[in-house]
Amino acid sequence: MTPPSALRLHVPEPTGRPGRETDFSYLHLSPAGQVRRPPVDAPPASTGDLAYSLVRVLDDDGNATGPWAPQIGTEQLRAGMRAMLKTRAYDARMLIAQRQKKISFYMLCLGEEAIAVAHALALEPGDMNFPSYRQQGLLLARDDVDMVDMICQLMSNERDPLKGRQLPVMYSYKRAGFFTISGNLATQFIQAVGWGMASAIKGDTRIASAWIGDGATAESDFHTALTFAHVYRAPVILNVVNNQWAISTFQAIAGGEATTFAARGVGCGIASLRVDGNDFLAVYAASRWAAERARSNLGPTLIEWVTYRGGAHSTSDDPSRYRPADDWSHFPLGDPINRLAQHLEKLGVWSKDEHEATRKALDAEVGAALKKAESYGSLSRGHLAGAATMFDDVFESVPAHLQMQRSQLLGD
Repeated sequence: MTPPSALRLHVPEPTGRPGRETDFSYLHLSPAGQVRRPPVDAPPASTGDLAYSLVRVLDDDGNATGPWAPQIGTEQLRAGMRAMLKTRAYDARMLIAQRQKKISFYMLCLGEEAIAVAHALALEPGDMNFPSYRQQGLLLARDDVDMVDMICQLMSNERDPLKGRQLPVMYSYKRAGFFTISGNLATQFIQAVGWGMASAIKGDTRIASAWIGDGATAESDFHTALTFAHVYRAPVILNVVNNQWAISTFQAIAGGEATTFAARGVGCGIASLRVDGNDFLAVYAASRWAAERARSNLGPTLIEWVTYRGGAHSTSDDPSRYRPADDWSHFPLGDPINRLAQHLEKLGVWSKDEHEATRKALDAEVGAALKKAESYGSLSRGHLAGAATMFDDVFESVPAHLQMQRSQLLGD
């Protein structure tokens, strides 16, 4: 009798390695304009095919095609373009500041700008985002968020609105619908579901939007959030940003090649979409569809945004050790900024000269904000948030023993 073969554990291998071009065929890209758009009140089970296809609006020539092409004015599109350029300029400046030791740590969203910016334009005032650390575009798309405050938080200086209590890039802006970022993976998913449930219990009209990366779908909070969102029909959008890499680990480790991340939502009874995250119009249209669904008490939507992390995971990472240096240039979905620019040029409301002039003006704006933030201190120059601030924002009425300790610290 022949003994059975020994069992072997399957460990997925990354398709992208130094010196070897990544094979992106696993993405199974759908042509632009060919994926159906169901009615907002479609049953979750009927979205199964949308979890395996790819919602796209912009074709290779910059034309908007198909049922997902949104009703959006040219001024809003131009605002989206400016916000994406601003986000990229902000990232570039902050990366240099980190290399100059003015900031201890930074994380780029290079190549992912359309996801946060278009999503921000699709939400309404009062909605609450529960972001991860690569959605700075949600803030930079708003005119009421001061870049100086954001940079002061990165520098943990004396004007830091969070008083040095958070790592750089972990912003918190309640008034801008931006919940405090957590460094623990996937915690924001279950928090957003709870926030959405509370909004519904109060009879409010505000919805929540949660964000994680592809690797965080392996966390238990991801699955717990899906269960609660489904059972209680929470008014929440569950965003999975599939940028192909969880630090140095290819998305296949989290099961991204065996199935799609969007398919996990369908399996939990949640309406699900898989969307071209580098297509500004597709991002806006899908976000509006999911937001309308949530606001109409029709339940949650899970959206997998297919994109590519153009830069390193963080300033502590060297991506050349695990993928080719030019990998991003081979990604078939392209650069979201270039794609929207091509569309705007087709409409006759944008030009290459205006693009370059806008880019330079926004870079100067970011540079001026950085200079002003530095005047309040930086990692290299000092003037950091004072130790006495540890007593602030803890008690409504500070107990006597803490008042005494604060006085001793200040030498009063």
